[in-house]
Amino acid sequence: MLLRLRISLPDRPGSLGQVTRALGVAGADITQVVVLDRGGGRAVDDLTVFWPDSAPREDVAQSLLSVPGVRVEGIWTTREAPGTYPELEILKYIGTAGDRALATLIDSMPVLFSADWAAAATEGIPHARVHASWRAPGEIDFPETPPRPTARTLDSGLHVIAAPLPPLALVFLLARSEGPAFHRIEVHRLTGILEIFLTLPAVERGVARRLRRTNAD
Repeated sequence: MLLRLRISLPDRPGSLGQVTRALGVAGADITQVVVLDRGGGRAVDDLTVFWPDSAPREDVAQSLLSVPGVRVEGIWTTREAPGTYPELEILKYIGTAGDRALATLIDSMPVLFSADWAAAATEGIPHARVHASWRAPGEIDFPETPPRPTARTLDSGLHVIAAPLPPLALVFLLARSEGPAFHRIEVHRLTGILEIFLTLPAVERGVARRLRRTNAD
């Protein structure tokens, strides 16, 4: 299985090397390391690893905790898109998706952000769901549309990023139930993707056509 690990570790030479050695001894194959934050003598990293399906996740955590100063902030499954810059590939497909541009965006974001599901609805209250990815629940309680992409954890424990799509009069929601809350770097990354999406040629016209068809039905 593919796992995402979020760890906090001392920001000093050799710390990450100790982590990678511990994971290797435990049987994890590291495929990617992303530095999310640095400051106050510590760093926050996201690591993506291949882990044997038959092995318990607790063994991953124990291997990490054997490294002095390491804290495990979350371990969760991921369907991470391959490639060094997968968002560029996704935006390329979205740019040629025509009336399915919005649906393609929504279906792609959970994979890109190791999340469970994504959805969009009209920004007016009551919200009317426009599209949701395949793992989305049947009933979604969309939040009030924020002025900018915002991450928070709901009372249910669900971690979400809510984002406005102003030209389309829609609110976008990305959610995950496992792992830690969305990091500010993830919010920043999603913000950039949405900004590019909203500037792609014909996106607004294509979404408008789709909404007209939906309303006619």
